[in-house]
Amino acid sequence: MRIGELAARAGVSVRSLRYYEQRGLLSSTRTASGQRRYTEDDVDRVRFIQDLYAANLSSSTIADLMPCREAPSTHNSDATLERLARERERITAQIEDLLRARDTLDRMTAVARAYRESLAHQDAGAVPADAAVPAGAAVPAGR
Repeated sequence: MRIGELAARAGVSVRSLRYYEQRGLLSSTRTASGQRRYTEDDVDRVRFIQDLYAANLSSSTIADLMPCREAPSTHNSDATLERLARERERITAQIEDLLRARDTLDRMTAVARAYRESLAHQDAGAVPADAAVPAGAAVPAGR
């Protein structure tokens, strides 16, 4: 099948297929006129690649995992399981970092709201000393 048909059947762009080839994740044969030709198995291969990208894996990690799909063995299955476990740990660490960032934003939002409310209640331009600021939060400049 030609590149456009593979793209349509696998649900990806032609550009993605060319990228996969550049990264060594996909290969094709060429016709006499230089057009790429793919097999039926390539549809599943591209879908597998897409699943791995959806898991936030890099193209180099995906390339490392492909032997398990292409020629399963105890050795490469064990290597794949170890690699997937490491990738899961990496993603878990990213999630924890994002949760800390969200908590920081929540604290800063609380400070900003408290400051905004204190501005609404001020009479002569000075912020009251007893304006509510959450414990442990940074106090905005000018207070």
